[in-house]
Amino acid sequence: MRGGIIAIILVVVAIVGYLSIYVVTPTQQALVMQLGRIIETKTEPGAYFKYPFVQNVVYLDKRILNLNIPPLEPISSDKKRLVVDAFARYRISDPVLFYQRVQNIPTANLRLATLLQSTLRSVLGRTSFMALVRDDRAGVMEEIRKNVSANAAELGIELVDVKIRRADLPAANSQAIYARMQTERQREATEIRAEGEERARQIRAQADRRATVLVAEARRDSEITRGDGDAERNRIFAEAFGADPAFFAFYRSMQAYETGLEAGDTSLVLSPDSSFFRFFKDPSGERAPGAGGGNGNGNGNGNGDGGEDLIDRTSSLTAQ
Repeated sequence: MRGGIIAIILVVVAIVGYLSIYVVTPTQQALVMQLGRIIETKTEPGAYFKYPFVQNVVYLDKRILNLNIPPLEPISSDKKRLVVDAFARYRISDPVLFYQRVQNIPTANLRLATLLQSTLRSVLGRTSFMALVRDDRAGVMEEIRKNVSANAAELGIELVDVKIRRADLPAANSQAIYARMQTERQREATEIRAEGEERARQIRAQADRRATVLVAEARRDSEITRGDGDAERNRIFAEAFGADPAFFAFYRSMQAYETGLEAGDTSLVLSPDSSFFRFFKDPSGERAPGAGGGNGNGNGNGNGDGGEDLIDRTSSLTAQ
């Protein structure tokens, strides 16, 4: 009987001892409540004592918490409708005030979401679309964080950060903007092509003019060179004729034979006594006195002028 009583007493003591001890982990902070009133706050981890059956403990999270809100469609200062997806991070800085105002995290998330949404609409309504997406996005988020923090402090909450995941135009607006951008790019491309074609025509005109000038100058130089060559040839022929008239006459006759007697459709009617054939009769080319000469068409006139004229003309053809 006594052993049973002792066992009952030990069990009761164990239960009372268990109910008198509570543990606060590193991720928690605790409020000790007595008859509905907060009498103590524990923010450091460890084991603590409380009065059983009279006091109870409320645990609150000590970590940084996330708050996600559904996408909003505010209107920017330049009258553009936006799709904004944002989130916030916060922690409980004053557990007593937090418990008195909102009591738990779900209720705190609702209150904070309302504050964040209203602040987003207010701030973005004063911000242009380009400032939000490019020029001053960090400044816009910092302004939102400061505005929300002022109201969140009244709930015992410290707002750590506010971030905008995405800020874009609605799909219908995006398609219209893309179409306008495409039209502008096509217009710019057309202007660039037109400028390129105009520049190409200018370059071609300059090239054609320069080519014409170069060809004309080349022809002028070639005519000058050809004239100089003809003058030099005539000078050499003149010197050769002056040095040895007999040899020069023989050389011209040989050239005349080569040109005038070559195969072809041309026919010559000459007298055998023509001076054109004098080197066939005499290697020295001297004619017998009184010998008649052709006149270039086969009729001799007795003075030998026709054959020599033919030699001169044939030699000139050969020289050219």
